[in-house]
Amino acid sequence: MIFMKRNKQSATEPTIGSEGSIPSDQAKSKIEDNGQAPGIDEFDPESLRIDQAYLAKGGTAKKLLTVVPVRKPNSQAFIRVHPDEAYRLNVALIELQEDRETYLLKPGLAEQLTDTEYHFETLYLAITRQKTVFLWPVKLPTPDGRQNEWHISAREAAEHAMERWVRVKPNMELRAYEIFEAAGNIPEPVWPEMPFGALIRLAFKNFYVDKLDHPVIKRLQGEI
Repeated sequence: MIFMKRNKQSATEPTIGSEGSIPSDQAKSKIEDNGQAPGIDEFDPESLRIDQAYLAKGGTAKKLLTVVPVRKPNSQAFIRVHPDEAYRLNVALIELQEDRETYLLKPGLAEQLTDTEYHFETLYLAITRQKTVFLWPVKLPTPDGRQNEWHISAREAAEHAMERWVRVKPNMELRAYEIFEAAGNIPEPVWPEMPFGALIRLAFKNFYVDKLDHPVIKRLQGEI
């Protein structure tokens, strides 16, 4: 009987195809192509599921307040007005109706202008249900005490909005604003943690008239 001599495999040489073996060139290529070993589904729902703790926390990013519009309330939006007197201010404003722009006038300059070029108004800090913060200007009575129903009803609406969510809608037939209270129980607003002065700065950073030769005044006086 003839016996075939079998060579012993080196103990340090890996066995091709056995568990723990070095992947073939084809397997290596698959790993390099998709970044993971073959047979693992990167779109498996369990591997994509977001941790509930993260969802409850809402992430770590903080929204920065960088823009504060100066405008009347949208007739379809429910709003609140800050009840603290520190968040309202009587000022002189210039309105460019063609451009729909409102400028803050430096105190003292109004005395050198005609009363048709500016208005004394109260700036109220307001907020919508969508947490949009804005300044709501409401005209004050003229020096001789004149005011119309638009101005009276707007001020009444602002006072009402200090305690309840309201919608302010112009009624052209009445020539005044109508006030509608929210029927549901809307949570109290979350006001920005910024002082009123900082909010005014954001609102008028590019709309401040501080000298008589300002282009806005020259435009009103027909110089440009």
